[in-house]
Amino acid sequence: MGDAYVVGHLYRRLIAFDLDGTLIDSSRDLANSVNELLGELGAPPLPIDEVRAMIGSGAKVLIRRALAASGIPEDPQAIGRFLDIYDRRLLDHTRPYEGIPEIVREARQHARVAVLTNKPLAPTEKILAGLGMRDLFDDVIGSDGAFPRKPNPAALLALMDRAGATPQRTLMVGDSGIDYETAQGAAARCCLVAYGFTDFARQSPNS
Repeated sequence: MGDAYVVGHLYRRLIAFDLDGTLIDSSRDLANSVNELLGELGAPPLPIDEVRAMIGSGAKVLIRRALAASGIPEDPQAIGRFLDIYDRRLLDHTRPYEGIPEIVREARQHARVAVLTNKPLAPTEKILAGLGMRDLFDDVIGSDGAFPRKPNPAALLALMDRAGATPQRTLMVGDSGIDYETAQGAAARCCLVAYGFTDFARQSPNS
């Protein structure tokens, strides 16, 4: 995320950040958790790059994709087991991307800042607190609250309402086509980072 570009967008009413692949690199902990689950199910581990490409639509989709890639039939108990495993690994290797805390602090001087993620709220809060970042954000919305998950724009629209922000004064920062579509659904601006987990150009041809 280029500092000059981001600073140019700071003078807004609301800036909403995606979590995984945008604020933090959690790919190794997620991949290790997926592979521990696969090992319990008798399957070999998947490469971290393959797991990284599966991230972004929430834990249920991640596990569905991992099971399919391993040739394992869908198992309704797999998601619960994965969440238990991941809860133990949340902060083994997960770290904010370089410069992110400073960018968020600068953003908060000019706008209300929020996290809007397809990760459940409890692990999101644990990660932010463990990294010393929770106090940087005015709002945190996860996938298991009152709003449907991204790309449905309902949560972003609710954040806009709280901030008194028009679409023109709202910026969604993310790493995927899901984030782009969320912003588009709310008629908001979007900044897609180039270092994240997903190929947003492939996911969203109009981005």
